[in-house]
Amino acid sequence: MNNPINDPINIAFIGLGTMGAAMAAHLIKAGHQLKVYNRTLEKAQPLEALGAIRAATPAEAAQDAEVVITIVSDSPDVWEVVLGEVGAAKSMKSGSVLIDMSTISPQVTKDIAAKLAEKGVQMLDAPVSGGSEGAQKGTLSIMVGGDKATFESMLPLLELMGKTIIRVGEIGAGQVTKAINQTILAGVYASVAEGMALGLSAGIDMEAALKAVSGGAAASWVLSNRANNMIKGDYPLGFRTRLHLKDLNIALDAAKAMGVPMPVAAFVAQLETGLVKRGYGEEDVSNIARAVRQAAGLDS
Repeated sequence: MNNPINDPINIAFIGLGTMGAAMAAHLIKAGHQLKVYNRTLEKAQPLEALGAIRAATPAEAAQDAEVVITIVSDSPDVWEVVLGEVGAAKSMKSGSVLIDMSTISPQVTKDIAAKLAEKGVQMLDAPVSGGSEGAQKGTLSIMVGGDKATFESMLPLLELMGKTIIRVGEIGAGQVTKAINQTILAGVYASVAEGMALGLSAGIDMEAALKAVSGGAAASWVLSNRANNMIKGDYPLGFRTRLHLKDLNIALDAAKAMGVPMPVAAFVAQLETGLVKRGYGEEDVSNIARAVRQAAGLDS
């Protein structure tokens, strides 16, 4: 499909978690017909109320779909919902497009794309950044790898879900770019946590301090959107710690293969591994502050 999408089309949407459900809703509201699949069936109910059709398998969802969108947890999950026994590829037709918006291994992405190409199916890897807020508002950053003509044809769909949409290269390049994103975020989360702990330990007015540093060179999305979590010691879900750890390990594996040292990312991965082992993996990733606050004596 190399012609831009200007009219409503049939879309299969697979993966209705914190991000996927909100992203699918934007497509429905724009007039597209969606068949949706999720392992936990009740997560489809809000989308059914908007007009989506629930499918029993990824293959059923992909039946007659011109575009299949996947956003699931990890590399094995994408492989299963696309190429598994009841995967979407079983019913995808030549000329259709798979857009994988999960965060997975660049190599697995290339392997899946090669399998789909044998069926005449194009693939884009299009991981996202912006958290649950960005998914709900349709303002995600979307990093896309794949054929240029396919990207251009899919751009109208991507624009319904994101604000900053950049093709960064051929297939797999989107996942490498997401690894860069998660590596940078790891250091920012840790440094913001340390900064907030420093201010709290000093006993200064943290609301005033946060306003002061937010107006200077330290300004960042994490500072604006997650520093208050760290000050309060409360971490409502935006993006799960266990998923950020998974993403960070993908980045670290890629870095190791290329001989790129990433000591800061490795340190944050250790912090997150400890948090997950202690049962905090479902909290927002800003709970990196738990480890910092405890080390500073702010929490027991």
